Amino acid sequence: MPVLMVATYNDNDSVNVMNAAWGTMQARDTVALQLTESHKTVKNIKKRGAFTVSIADVNHVIEADYFGVVSGNKVTNKFENSGLTSSKADTVNAPVINEFPICLECEFIEYQDNAYGCGVIGKVVNITADENVMIDEKIDMSLVNAIAFDPYTHGYYKVAERVGDAFQDGLQIKK
Repeated sequence: MPVLMVATYNDNDSVNVMNAAWGTMQARDTVALQLTESHKTVKNIKKRGAFTVSIADVNHVIEADYFGVVSGNKVTNKFENSGLTSSKADTVNAPVINEFPICLECEFIEYQDNAYGCGVIGKVVNITADENVMIDEKIDMSLVNAIAFDPYTHGYYKVAERVGDAFQDGLQIKK
């Protein structure tokens, strides 16, 4: 599963970030994050109406893991402790973590809580990417050095090599 960094502003405008390995795109412009309401991040999202989702990379695996093992409810300066930096997002009231290569700026749509899970639904209104992961003005995922989480071994793995073309390779066996 992708390792996602979800960032918000706290009540005092300090930065809060959490590691969310349980998230996905529901559509091209919609994210779904499986987060419980007890997370400081969810409380902030509901108050501010916005958040960012960054893709964690190999160069920042320690910081990404730290954001998952320390609660913003208990450690109010956990972002400062990480040594990372932030800037304000271009389109939403949420921080961008400058060191992560890709960032989705999201408007909060709703919080869902039902028998099949709970979570934050957001609309992606802007995407930013570091120049180092761009080729011909497009993101090249092989340059991102994204990390993925394996819940069975509790390991992080580097995702770097393209192995096929979606919606194309399978046509070879279609009759």
